[in-house]
Amino acid sequence: MITLTQLKLILGRNPNAGFPEGDDRYGYVIVAPLTHEGLIDPIAWHASRSKCKVVRFSPDPQERADGWLSHLGGKWRIHYEGADEVSDEAIDNLSEHRLFVHDYVTIKNPVGDALVYQVVDNRDVGLTV
Repeated sequence: MITLTQLKLILGRNPNAGFPEGDDRYGYVIVAPLTHEGLIDPIAWHASRSKCKVVRFSPDPQERADGWLSHLGGKWRIHYEGADEVSDEAIDNLSEHRLFVHDYVTIKNPVGDALVYQVVDNRDVGLTV
């Protein structure tokens, strides 16, 4: 049985990108299986990947998007509906990053801009596969 966790990440402090205090209007909601150590479980992900959804949110409706987690070449990415692999967003070192509340993750957009996001919520969604 695989239990899925819902994670909410908000834009953390990114002074060089114009967000010196961060901004909770920008971020991601990710559903994925986590180990007890707070890491994404790649074996459980493979068995439940159709349920591992991602929603990017923003105050700009055109920036909002629905997608899913993908794991290509040992790298975790966010893939969006109708997008090609070139437009995926890379999640740096996700295999080694814990995803507990207050932890940070860097996400790169397709043109290579990297922004830091903070995990502000981590809860069991009650969905088992």
